[in-house]
Amino acid sequence: MTSQNYKLITALLNKLSLARSSWLLSLLLWIVLVLPAQALELRVAVQKNVERLKVGSSTTAVVKNGAGQPIGELTPMSSLAAKTNGSGIALERLNATELIIEPKDDGYVWIGDRWYRGRTRLIRQGESLTAINHVDLEQYLYSVVGAEAISTWPIEALKAQAVAARSYALYKQKTGTNGIYDLDTTVGTQVYKGLDSEYTTTHAAVDGTLGQIMTYNNQVILAAFHSSSGGHTENVEDVWTSPLPYLRAVVDYDQQSPVFEWNQIVPVSQIMNLVAGVGQIKNLVPETVTPYGRVITMKVVGDLGTAVIEGSDIRQTLGLRSTLFRVATDGNNLKIHGRGFGHGLGLSQWGAYYLAKQGVSYNQILTHYYQNANLARIEP
Repeated sequence: MTSQNYKLITALLNKLSLARSSWLLSLLLWIVLVLPAQALELRVAVQKNVERLKVGSSTTAVVKNGAGQPIGELTPMSSLAAKTNGSGIALERLNATELIIEPKDDGYVWIGDRWYRGRTRLIRQGESLTAINHVDLEQYLYSVVGAEAISTWPIEALKAQAVAARSYALYKQKTGTNGIYDLDTTVGTQVYKGLDSEYTTTHAAVDGTLGQIMTYNNQVILAAFHSSSGGHTENVEDVWTSPLPYLRAVVDYDQQSPVFEWNQIVPVSQIMNLVAGVGQIKNLVPETVTPYGRVITMKVVGDLGTAVIEGSDIRQTLGLRSTLFRVATDGNNLKIHGRGFGHGLGLSQWGAYYLAKQGVSYNQILTHYYQNANLARIEP
């Protein structure tokens, strides 16, 4: 029990003139110490804008409508197709404008092609369905850590990933403007694969950092992370927009990453839609770069003219691992040499791996990559 809770209880007892009532004090202490705090729940969009979707449960599940009223049950291990119907959603004989599937006896839900913890909420958006997994934050992290990192990595690296992912999820929940869900399951937020990416090591990493987050000025931070920076992370304002005091450029230790350096050869034709009118491409020269070399804009020189394109557009069009690259061309092909994988902000996963192998603790790893931030615990 925190000192703040103790003071609140004492104040209450004094106000009620019951400060000497030991039985009431004992009861209140039992409530604070024994009863569990309400779990933090996330809303994760597992499937978005699909015409039909297979759903089910590992145990008997109660099916409710959007008002929370039971309207039926699902038998264990049955996979049923949900689809739009009229103005609502149909699931076999069950129909409602919104459906909620709640397994009994700690069962799992089947959404699309995977098992997930928690419960399923099906909502209709136009003529399509979106499936949202309502799941406890810590149980969500069992999967995310295994999907984002490698389960056989040192436990301190996995713990660092757990704290970063927990912080990121809560930041998105707090700042998101989508009224339906907090995160999806892609690299655009955090990869989440349900039970498929849970391991004993990811359970240990999450349980070993229970409720821990990174904060700045007592607020959870935007704990961005990436695979490998290519030797040095970036200041956030050089890659995204506004500066943040905790996403600062630091030396990375990702030299053992398989994507620390990479090469790629692609036909020149793959970028012609970005530089129409320049003719045959003769050269590509970085026009503006970040302090650590990432391409912000690239000047493309052709025999009929020049064009300036965004480094991020080149990366997306060519499927490059990062914007930390340089290009040479022979007129037919683009020969690309690059470093790192991802945006280069915040925690470097391969850097964390190396530091953990050297005996560096997860909290030291986190405070290196999130400058000026502090390790804290979620207030119950």
